[in-house]
Amino acid sequence: MMDRRRILVTAVLMATAAVFVAAGVFMGQNEQVFAKATRICLECIGIG
Repeated sequence: MMDRRRILVTAVLMATAAVFVAAGVFMGQNEQVFAKATRICLECIGIG
């Protein structure tokens, strides 16, 4: 019973995460996240 519940909870969480990722991509947030990540990375290595 616990294994079945654990699988169900995992599936629900994965589906929720996929919905949020799709919503972010649909709204164009992926470009902003990539730009911020690039800036942070460049600052860490001392270029930016």
